[in-house]
Amino acid sequence: MQAVEIDSLDRKILRLLQSDASLSATAIGEQVGLSQSPCWRRIQRLKSSGLIKEQGLVIDRKKLGFDTMVFAHVKLTAHGRSKVAEFGDTIQQFPEVMECHLLLGHVDFLLRIVTPDLEAYERFFFERLSQLPDVQEVTSSIALTEIKHTTELPI
Repeated sequence: MQAVEIDSLDRKILRLLQSDASLSATAIGEQVGLSQSPCWRRIQRLKSSGLIKEQGLVIDRKKLGFDTMVFAHVKLTAHGRSKVAEFGDTIQQFPEVMECHLLLGHVDFLLRIVTPDLEAYERFFFERLSQLPDVQEVTSSIALTEIKHTTELPI
């Protein structure tokens, strides 16, 4: 994938949108020195280029009762490594899995999983994750305290 070329105004716009995706083109334009229309066109160009993938919001998982966050390292069997795409497609169906990364090294995947409590993770582990074909080993680490979480890139 090739990097998208942007200028200093685009960088300012992106920093503002990362900080608050609900800002209007008018509000952003005022902060970067553009009127509403040129600012809106820049934002649309950033979206159409694929640089802005989505605009969403971040929900406090704990306020919704998802108190347990687990990082699971998943190792597939030697035969299962030929089915990496299949594992990825299956894991997409599990709403508990917030992130799934294919890794190089001694494990194949890193998953970030959230559940209401440890018992819910245990059920997820035994009834779903460990039952997937070609899963050889799962090593789970429970996060005690979240020190830093951000979705903002250092633009």
